[in-house]
Amino acid sequence: MARYHLWTVGCQMNVADSERLGLSLDALGYESTGRAEDADIVVLNSCVVRQGAEDKVVGRLESLKSYKRKNPDATIALMGCMVGPRTDALRERFPHVDFYLRPQDFSELVEYAAERQGLSCDTDQSLLVPARPMVSTFVPVIQGCDEFCTYCIVPYRRGREKSRPVAELVREAEMLATRGAREITLLGQIVDRYGLDLPDRPDLAALLRAVHPVEGLERIRFLTSHPRDMSQRILDAVAELPKACEHLNLPFQAGSDEVLERMRRPYTIAEYLALIERARETIPGVAVSTDVIVGFCGETDADFQRTMDVLEQVRFDVVHVAPYSTRPGTIAERKLEDDVPPAVKIARRRAVEELQERIATEINAPLAGTRQEVLIERRVKGAWTGRTRANRIVHVQGTDADADLDGHLVEVDIVRAGPWSLAGVLPGSDGAAADAAKSPLEIGLTPV
Repeated sequence: MARYHLWTVGCQMNVADSERLGLSLDALGYESTGRAEDADIVVLNSCVVRQGAEDKVVGRLESLKSYKRKNPDATIALMGCMVGPRTDALRERFPHVDFYLRPQDFSELVEYAAERQGLSCDTDQSLLVPARPMVSTFVPVIQGCDEFCTYCIVPYRRGREKSRPVAELVREAEMLATRGAREITLLGQIVDRYGLDLPDRPDLAALLRAVHPVEGLERIRFLTSHPRDMSQRILDAVAELPKACEHLNLPFQAGSDEVLERMRRPYTIAEYLALIERARETIPGVAVSTDVIVGFCGETDADFQRTMDVLEQVRFDVVHVAPYSTRPGTIAERKLEDDVPPAVKIARRRAVEELQERIATEINAPLAGTRQEVLIERRVKGAWTGRTRANRIVHVQGTDADADLDGHLVEVDIVRAGPWSLAGVLPGSDGAAADAAKSPLEIGLTPV
């Protein structure tokens, strides 16, 4: 049987793209393998949003040179955000790669894979739905980005915004629920801009209300949001719809208005803080995560302190922080100077991480001794793992090894709370006392 190996790095959009490519190859009779060395077709789905991600992709590409020499009939494809409209430089650097595929556009590879099998195929990727979806799965609702933040390469790689019709998305949600999915995440680079390019201009709030009645779905999430596009209609929909989880991802990126202006982020910190206040008033108990870039062009110590002040004031549940790295072709690369020393960037990232660890510890500590509703998603190292409605990871200890909790909503008594995850037991479990006595490391409180 022909085999394929699919390696993915980067954002949730990449994960969704890989899933759909895998579905196409499965339908053509290919079998997935975890080892590139065992595959007839090897696909690397790339990310270049950060230098670290790009370095990982380059390392994987270099490692495949010897594989290609030993297996000249094997096919290597590079897809994702490393691939732009022009591929001459990539082809010169990596001559052993056979296909260069832009994000969400892999029809050329599917057609080739079908030809290898002596088959014909339909390369319409609009409604590829997994036969056995994960308990929690992604549904891309809008592709591309029209924002052009100065630091970001995504608009140049994923193109202009293009929304999928509401009816198509409802149908996909129905198929996913029928096949076992219990939670979906509506996905977009800026998901709040969903529908603005469609004839009747439905917004994300309308989409949430359209998907909500789907039988079998227990929870609905969405990401990633933009502070400017997070409307009151969206907040109201989350507050009013029982399946919509009380969790928002709202990147603020930097605490200084001057840095935000250089980033081309069209809001002030005062406006961002007002949005957070409005979200918390509208959605009681809402959990808020955010993204922060440290060391952006021209960021002074005073600018960075303003970022720390915002973190202290808002007290986010989760903070994703990354040091700025110049992306070739972006506005920042062309017009701004990357003048913050690498050592300073690293120090600022560590300062944010240390602050957030303290804040997250303080936020989660009161959850010990409470009972939480958890959607179980998988079993890891002998413990069932799932998430609360607020997107907190929970490791469920002391369950019967033969018990199948996958995809179930269960009540869990929290016995330990750490900054990154919680640990608990099912009510009445014999393991409660023993687990309560264990340290956080012993019960699996690991970063997510």
